[in-house]
Amino acid sequence: MRYNITDTIIALSTPPGAGAIGVIRLSGPDTIKVVDEVFHGRNLTKVEGNTVHFGKILDENDKMIDECLATVFKAPRSYTKEDVIEISCHGSSYIIEQIIQLFLRKGVRHAERGEFTLRAFMNGQLDLSQAEAVADLIASNNEGSHELAMKQMRGGFSDEIAELRQELIDFAALIELELDFGEEDVEFADRDRLEKLVAKIKGVIKRLIDSFRLGNVIKNGVATVIAGRPNAGKSTLLNALLNEERAIVSDIAGTTRDTIEESLNINGISFRLIDTAGIRKAQDAIEKIGVDKTMEKISESTVVIYVFDIWESKPEDLWSDVDRFLEGSKVITSGSKKLFIANKMDLNPYVKPEEYYKEGLISADNLITASALNKMNIEALKDLLHKTVIDNPELMDQTIVSNSRHYDALHKAYESLDAVLNGLTGGLTGDFIAMDIRQALYHLGEITGEIYTDDLLDSIFTRFCIGK
Repeated sequence: MRYNITDTIIALSTPPGAGAIGVIRLSGPDTIKVVDEVFHGRNLTKVEGNTVHFGKILDENDKMIDECLATVFKAPRSYTKEDVIEISCHGSSYIIEQIIQLFLRKGVRHAERGEFTLRAFMNGQLDLSQAEAVADLIASNNEGSHELAMKQMRGGFSDEIAELRQELIDFAALIELELDFGEEDVEFADRDRLEKLVAKIKGVIKRLIDSFRLGNVIKNGVATVIAGRPNAGKSTLLNALLNEERAIVSDIAGTTRDTIEESLNINGISFRLIDTAGIRKAQDAIEKIGVDKTMEKISESTVVIYVFDIWESKPEDLWSDVDRFLEGSKVITSGSKKLFIANKMDLNPYVKPEEYYKEGLISADNLITASALNKMNIEALKDLLHKTVIDNPELMDQTIVSNSRHYDALHKAYESLDAVLNGLTGGLTGDFIAMDIRQALYHLGEITGEIYTDDLLDSIFTRFCIGK
């Protein structure tokens, strides 16, 4: 580890810059003593933990830097399980810097990124997956990502992994015992029970792995591209979804030359809406760049909303576009979802949408008739967008994996358990089975931090902000 976690550390925990207040956090063995030396109001060495005290901070020359509040947390009842004090002072950058410099002169050092949470992990306050959830909670920008981070921080995911790991440990211990009595040909671990246990654990891990697609879009937002021919109404649809005039709308084909990106929150899920240039043979070099960028955005999308003009486009035109731009070009990945908007229904209200259906591609499940100009069926489109991503609402009540490191570790644990099952059915000896079980335990332990390396901790906590 690149720093000493027994030092007393300090950092600004509120965002830098002027504000009403700034909160300066200290943690470590000398916290209460060193703050008491400069804080004048109460003797902080004698106060109860979890209490707040008003006073003044004076420098070495007894010059007052600021009036402030000192919130005292005594070990182990603190975020880091160490003595912690949070100083709430006026939010002047000058005042904050003067207070921090005062403590640095007294031997306190600057905290590294994420060091407060690292100490919480090292002192057993949080496991590693809960510590990572702290960063996700700070970064959450919608209800879904907030709820996901809160569930993980409270330990739901950790508890599930710990339970699986403990069941494996119990059986691994029996197999290891057999190895100790190898010459006596005894069998402590029931192979049938082990096979059933491994199959059950594999099923749980598979569900967690499968939840990552949902967890990833909840955490990072859903890349949603609005595509179609020029003048199909893509920009009008964007404005209708956002309920504001965000994109320029014109009857002139090819108005949108570059992509326009905006965020839309639907029932707690963030959709990153991307309005794109109309897809057609470009009329000039600039439009060609726009069309190329459209195809690039489509290739990176989670959802594609393909808008077509019901007045101008016959079913054959839509099918040709889909085959050429969405299917034939192979720009859409297999995981992408496609929605189709039959736009400008106000101009052709008697058209039958089923005429545009195509087996295996376009149906009542993913085609909506609409008039973006009149905001007809916009709410229905929002509901369909949400349903497209949250295709099984019951998943929201279960453990959802949103961290790519956890996803990778679960994959490796699953492969190791596969090897255990193959070994059991293939009649492998206990030492080989024990080796595969140990591998599965190792990868599950990586998730919660029973197994870790300094490099792993560095890679996780350096992504935190300073002061957390």
